[in-house]
Amino acid sequence: MNSSDYLCWSCTWPISEWCTLAEMKFLPVFIVSAVLLSAVATQAQAAAPQNATTASADDYSGMYSFLKEGEFVQVTIEGGKVSGFISRFGDSESDKGTFLDQFLKTGRSDGNKLSFTTENVHGVWFTFDGSFSRGPGKTGDDEAYYLLRGTLTRSSTDADKKTSSQERAVEFKSFPRDAAPR
Repeated sequence: MNSSDYLCWSCTWPISEWCTLAEMKFLPVFIVSAVLLSAVATQAQAAAPQNATTASADDYSGMYSFLKEGEFVQVTIEGGKVSGFISRFGDSESDKGTFLDQFLKTGRSDGNKLSFTTENVHGVWFTFDGSFSRGPGKTGDDEAYYLLRGTLTRSSTDADKKTSSQERAVEFKSFPRDAAPR
């Protein structure tokens, strides 16, 4: 007797040409499992928290710490357009200790990348080039949910119209979404 003499229990095809009993019995289980796994994977993707690479650039809008305690930078990103300002303490002879607002003169955002230049206030202006990333904060209501890291250049012009610049690596932490600057 060869294998073609045996017929599948659910059809009239010879086993060698169609299937084995085990394959026929478990085929519906495999199909249902595949459909369920696909649905679970789709739900998990939809429920996953956004990280810095999948967040919309507009999500990065908000207040971030600046160089000293009490100073901050406000960044607003709408459709790739960047606006905002830096609030900082003056550090030159004429404005030492005075709170100054330096509005962004130019700004550009591309995904999580950000660059800007501020207006010149009392002979000082800043340029920034860096990117946003997720920080240790668990939600947008936590400090440092986003971090803004990059290179900040402070440029100044003295009384003789001589310009000097200092570059430094910086990391600015986002303020909680509903909090005022500290």
